[in-house]
Amino acid sequence: MLNIQTKEFNHLSLQELYAILQLRSEIFVVEQNCVYQDLDGKDEAALHILGFKHKKLVAYTRVFEPGYYFKEASIGRVVVGQNERKFGYGYDIMMASIQVVQIHFKTSNIRISAQCYLKRFYNNLNFVEDGVAYLEDGIPHISMLFKP
Repeated sequence: MLNIQTKEFNHLSLQELYAILQLRSEIFVVEQNCVYQDLDGKDEAALHILGFKHKKLVAYTRVFEPGYYFKEASIGRVVVGQNERKFGYGYDIMMASIQVVQIHFKTSNIRISAQCYLKRFYNNLNFVEDGVAYLEDGIPHISMLFKP
């Protein structure tokens, strides 16, 4: 079971921020062999959803209010440590993130930019494809909308 916490950027401890950046780099840069600028200047505007297991960060997302990233609210930087995926933590962190959007931003209109190979995962969370696939940082992505 994950201990899930939601924090604004200025409420993250240095250790939490380091753990977030380490996990994102571990997955998005090293595992996916993708050189890109993860530090995009948007973290300060996001709410950060942190999933801890035994006090170690193993799952994470960041969410944005409507109009910041897309017209709709958005969830991004969805990541679960490689050795933790078999426990379903991706679903746990995403369901928590959807709830955070609904509670904090009072909307269920959520758009994500999903890696294409994860379409089925997001379909299982009631996201549907919206448009055609495109390349983002050399990885095929598709825009998806939440349909509760």
